[in-house]
Amino acid sequence: MQASLPRRIVCLTEEPTEILYRLGEQDRIVGISGFTVRPPQARKEKPKVAAFTTAKLDKILELEPDLVVGFSDLQADIAAGLIREGVQVLITNQRRVDEILDNILLLGNMVGAGEKAQALVAELSGNIEQAREQAAALSRRPRVYFEEWDEPRISGIRWVSELIAIAGGEDVCADRAQHPDAKRRIIADDREVIEHQPEIIIGSWCGKKFQPTTVAERPGWDRIPAVRDNQLYEIKSPLILQPGPAALSDGLAELSRIIQRWAGEPGRVANL
Repeated sequence: MQASLPRRIVCLTEEPTEILYRLGEQDRIVGISGFTVRPPQARKEKPKVAAFTTAKLDKILELEPDLVVGFSDLQADIAAGLIREGVQVLITNQRRVDEILDNILLLGNMVGAGEKAQALVAELSGNIEQAREQAAALSRRPRVYFEEWDEPRISGIRWVSELIAIAGGEDVCADRAQHPDAKRRIIADDREVIEHQPEIIIGSWCGKKFQPTTVAERPGWDRIPAVRDNQLYEIKSPLILQPGPAALSDGLAELSRIIQRWAGEPGRVANL
């Protein structure tokens, strides 16, 4: 007997929403995260029933979902509440680029769109290979400091670190990126960044605008090459901090653009 496919899906985070839209399966979505910005039409078409660590369980239950999809152990309490109500829940915990691709295949197969998911993965894998080819032409790989949050300082998560390497950079906090939780990526002492002497600083402060001037004015940071040469950039968090198609398309493209510009036009600031 053929298993029935989920027809009423609630997405607790942006990436399953983007994936389902990219697969042409958006009609299955009945609720989304309020933080969803990709694709933009989802915000107009779908009711918002969740933040990130909180959700309106009563609103979700009213939608009668046959599947709720989310991301991160930080959503464990939401998942537990829904499971107690008898709802089928899928929470993924992808942290690496290959896991992001695997998650696309998983969700695609769950909704009967396996071939479309394979095509999307092939497209995103092509982006990765193109970025690698561009990076191979660099005469030197710049040292890159990626800041996910400013107070406290939090360095980039693992897939960001991997994308920096794919784009041709060297993540100065690559060791920290191996930790799945943000607590162990907190930089308590600025001397750690200063000593690494990054040549590019990228900020992606989730929920607020990156402030290059504020970063440059931190005590001792004037000794960092990136500050001295005005190599401070912002990548909007929806492009890089969501473990879905955005990170492997627009997010990676922004990283490549920044690094390629550094290699060809040092001392200039990009308007991203």
